[in-house]
Amino acid sequence: MPHLPSADIACPYCGETITLVVDDSAGDQQYVEDCHVCCKPIEVRVSVDEEGSVDVVAWRQDEA
Repeated sequence: MPHLPSADIACPYCGETITLVVDDSAGDQQYVEDCHVCCKPIEVRVSVDEEGSVDVVAWRQDEA
Protein backbone atom coordinates (compact mmCIF):
# COMPACT_ATOMS: atom_id res chain seq x y z
CA MET A 1 0.00 0.00 0.00
CA PRO A 2 1.50 3.37 -1.02
CA HIS A 3 2.24 5.96 1.63
CA LEU A 4 -0.01 9.05 1.48
CA PRO A 5 1.74 12.41 1.88
CA SER A 6 0.94 14.70 4.78
CA ALA A 7 1.00 18.46 5.19
CA ASP A 8 1.35 20.51 8.36
CA ILE A 9 -0.86 23.61 8.33
CA ALA A 10 -1.78 26.26 10.89
CA CYS A 11 -5.49 26.25 11.67
CA PRO A 12 -6.88 29.58 10.43
CA TYR A 13 -9.12 29.75 13.52
CA CYS A 14 -7.05 28.68 16.54
CA GLY A 15 -3.53 28.85 15.04
CA GLU A 16 -2.54 25.35 16.17
CA THR A 17 -0.45 23.28 13.78
CA ILE A 18 -2.34 20.25 12.51
CA THR A 19 -1.29 17.49 10.13
CA LEU A 20 -3.50 16.65 7.16
CA VAL A 21 -3.12 13.39 5.25
CA VAL A 22 -3.52 14.13 1.54
CA ASP A 23 -4.81 11.69 -1.08
CA ASP A 24 -2.58 12.82 -3.95
CA SER A 25 -3.95 10.11 -6.27
CA ALA A 26 -7.14 12.20 -6.66
CA GLY A 27 -5.25 15.11 -8.24
CA ASP A 28 -6.33 18.69 -7.56
CA GLN A 29 -9.17 18.92 -5.06
CA GLN A 30 -10.97 21.16 -2.61
CA TYR A 31 -12.80 19.99 0.51
CA VAL A 32 -13.72 20.89 4.09
CA GLU A 33 -11.96 19.29 7.05
CA ASP A 34 -12.55 20.06 10.70
CA CYS A 35 -9.61 21.24 12.81
CA HIS A 36 -8.42 18.44 15.09
CA VAL A 37 -8.00 20.95 17.93
CA CYS A 38 -10.90 23.45 17.81
CA CYS A 39 -13.27 21.45 15.53
CA LYS A 40 -14.02 24.42 13.25
CA PRO A 41 -14.43 23.79 9.49
CA ILE A 42 -11.36 24.56 7.36
CA GLU A 43 -11.51 24.94 3.56
CA VAL A 44 -8.61 22.97 2.09
CA ARG A 45 -7.29 23.16 -1.48
CA VAL A 46 -4.81 20.53 -2.66
CA SER A 47 -2.83 21.02 -5.88
CA VAL A 48 -0.64 18.31 -7.39
CA ASP A 49 1.86 19.33 -10.08
CA GLU A 50 3.21 17.21 -12.96
CA GLU A 51 6.10 15.94 -10.81
CA GLY A 52 3.76 14.80 -8.03
CA SER A 53 4.58 17.61 -5.59
CA VAL A 54 1.66 18.47 -3.35
CA ASP A 55 0.74 22.03 -2.31
CA VAL A 56 -1.89 22.53 0.41
CA VAL A 57 -3.63 25.84 1.16
CA ALA A 58 -6.14 26.27 3.99
CA TRP A 59 -8.46 29.10 5.00
CA ARG A 60 -11.51 29.86 7.14
CA GLN A 61 -14.91 29.03 5.69
CA ASP A 62 -16.07 32.62 6.19
CA GLU A 63 -13.18 34.04 4.10
CA ALA A 64 -13.93 34.79 0.47
